Amino acid sequence: MARKKIFENLDIKPRSNILFVGVGTGADLQFIMDKDISVDAIDLSPEMLDKARNNYDATNFTFTEMDAQVLAFSRESFDMVIANLILSVVPDPIQCFQEMIRVTGSGGCIVIFDKFAPPSRELPVIKKILRPVVAIMGTDIGRHFEQIVKPYENHIRVEEDEPALFNGMYRKIILRKIQA
Repeated sequence: MARKKIFENLDIKPRSNILFVGVGTGADLQFIMDKDISVDAIDLSPEMLDKARNNYDATNFTFTEMDAQVLAFSRESFDMVIANLILSVVPDPIQCFQEMIRVTGSGGCIVIFDKFAPPSRELPVIKKILRPVVAIMGTDIGRHFEQIVKPYENHIRVEEDEPALFNGMYRKIILRKIQA
């Protein structure tokens, strides 16, 4: 299971403040339920948040309707930001990524699990054809993570970038915010 693989070996320290960006139905929350942490879980859809809240109601979890491109949190509020399957669906992934960096504390971690186009390669013809069709369903299979991260190379360091599913179409990426 790819989601489980994302959380394996993830160094979540006790009493960490963690932000889940685009938590959806909360499927990822099962992997951190029993940890001594504080979790803010956001999603644009109130229906998704209701499902997450109903499935994973815990006193250390807060569920809030919020746009991932305009996070209503103070600068450096979180030790870790987890963004699974969000950068491929938001209208402006660069703005969303900028916001994630802003709310991550100095030395903090950003964990991404998402689908991206292959690095340094053009999309295969079939994906070029399918991209507009798949976009109607709300996701973009042609985004390059390297283009999203490029404007922020002086603010973050890539610690891990591994294929996670479907021959590398889905990747697990762990970033560290560079201490100022």
